[in-house]
Amino acid sequence: MAEQQQFDVVVIGGGPAGYHAAIRAAQLGLKTACIDAALGKDGQPALGGTCLRVGCIPSKALLDSSHQYENMLHKFEQHGIGFKDASIDVAKMVARKDGIVKQFTGGIAQLFKANKVTAYYGFGQLQPGNVVKVKQHDGSTVELKGTNVILAAGSDSIELPFAKFDGEAIVDNVGALDFTETPKRLAVIGAGVIGLELGSVWKRLGAEVTILEAM
Repeated sequence: MAEQQQFDVVVIGGGPAGYHAAIRAAQLGLKTACIDAALGKDGQPALGGTCLRVGCIPSKALLDSSHQYENMLHKFEQHGIGFKDASIDVAKMVARKDGIVKQFTGGIAQLFKANKVTAYYGFGQLQPGNVVKVKQHDGSTVELKGTNVILAAGSDSIELPFAKFDGEAIVDNVGALDFTETPKRLAVIGAGVIGLELGSVWKRLGAEVTILEAM
C-alpha cells in the first residue's frame, strides 16, 4: 500500500494558479503540498506551468530577441546606426530563452522551499475522500490526504484530425519555441496569445506567416 501523507491543502498543478495557491495557503499557516508533472528540457522537474515553461515567458524572450533583430534591420538606420550583413543565430537565441525559463522555474522551487510548500513531482490523480494518488517520476507512488484539494491542472495543446503533431512539419507551441532555424513559411492555427506571439517572432526573422482563427 502506498504511503499516505496528511496535508491541510493539496494542490494539483504547479502553474500560475497552482503555485500561487500553494504559496498563499502555506503563508496562512496551512500544511501544503503541490503536485506537478512537468519536466524541463534537461529532464529535471520544472515548476511554473505552461506560462513559465512553454508559453508566456519563453515567447516573450524570443519576442525580445526578434525585436532587437527587427530594429537592427529597419529602425537603427534612422538613428545613424549602420550594420553590415546582419544575421540571427537561432540556436543562440533559443539557448538564451532556455536559460531564462530555467531561472524562472528554479525561482518557483526556491519560493516553495522558503514558504515550506512540499513539492511532489509526478502525476496526481484525485481519489474518493480527498485522497490524491501521486505516481512520481522515479516510479514510486505516494498518497496525499488533503483536508482541501485544489485542482489547477491547466491545459495542453490538442491535435486536430487533419493536423497530427509529427515533430517536424506540424508542431505544437513547444516545438515552435525550439525551431533550429527560421522556417520559410509558417501557418499558425489559433490566434491566441501564444500563437500570435510566436507568429510575430518568426515573421520578424523572415518567415512568411499565416494566422488561422475560427472565432
